[in-house]
Amino acid sequence: MAQTNILLEAGTNELEVVEFYLDESLLPGEPSLDNLTEQVVGKEEAKHYRGYYGVNVAKVLEIIRMPKVTELPEVQHESVLGAFNLRSRIIPLVDLALWLGKRPAELKSEPKTIVTEFNNVTTAFRVSGVNRIHRISWEQVEQPNAYMASVSSNTIVGVVKLEGRIVFLLDLEKVVATLNPKLSLRLDNLGEDWDASTGYRALVADDSSLVREMQRDLLEKAGFKVIVTTNGKEAWDCLTAFKKIVEEEGKPLKDFVQVVVSDIEMPYMDGLNLTHRIKNDPILKQLPVLLFSSLITEKLKHKGLSVGADGQISKPEVGTLAKRAAALIRERGLDDETPA
Repeated sequence: MAQTNILLEAGTNELEVVEFYLDESLLPGEPSLDNLTEQVVGKEEAKHYRGYYGVNVAKVLEIIRMPKVTELPEVQHESVLGAFNLRSRIIPLVDLALWLGKRPAELKSEPKTIVTEFNNVTTAFRVSGVNRIHRISWEQVEQPNAYMASVSSNTIVGVVKLEGRIVFLLDLEKVVATLNPKLSLRLDNLGEDWDASTGYRALVADDSSLVREMQRDLLEKAGFKVIVTTNGKEAWDCLTAFKKIVEEEGKPLKDFVQVVVSDIEMPYMDGLNLTHRIKNDPILKQLPVLLFSSLITEKLKHKGLSVGADGQISKPEVGTLAKRAAALIRERGLDDETPA
């Protein structure tokens, strides 16, 4: 099964999700995170459970049969089964059930392998099976509550109901970064001496608390004053509040914000739809928008361009974020007489 060829127009606040499942064995009375969804098969004595999960199809290169795997000499986690050759590319294979701490059930059918690419890294994940691709709106995706986030070690980034099933959207980026810390986001050297008195104003939208705080820290070290929001809708509400003051009091928009830095994948409203709204608003369109996402690849950059994004940065390039944001402000002339 190859990546879908369904054309999904950017900026519509829609996404396509590959739904897959993991079969696990449960001991009698053994608790499971997924029990919260009341999806346990059978009675309390049941030994088998099927949990449903999803991943953005934009991160999926293809779905293949279980490949022939070569064990690696040293692995730091039992979930890393080894590596395999796919068209001259050596790709690591991770058993997703094992990584999630589950006890994989004996399968009646051959497992599937989901080959992904994000943050310029290719990784494959072994799953029990794949159902189908769903087209949904980000408005249907709910953020996990605090309890669900804590018991899942913040691996669940969204929850959505599909055909009567509760499907957990997984943060595969965190899985990869945990298995290989070298691939995790780090506050790299800013690359230049910053004048911390510049006082540039940035609005950040990202549903990951870790990434939000990292961006806040990095931008503040570069002299920015930062407002953080947890998703595109919250960012849009903030911008429209600023716009109302601009219209009613005649103050310049740059008194409140000079650049928007947004993730793409976010519940309720994604970064592409947020960018589309900003660029189609007669007042807010002057703001430069910088997309900061694991989905920024050569194959997907056209989506950001189509909604009018002024810049796009892949998350591994976090060290360039402040420099690019400041450059966009200067290019737009929004730094003149910037208030202290």
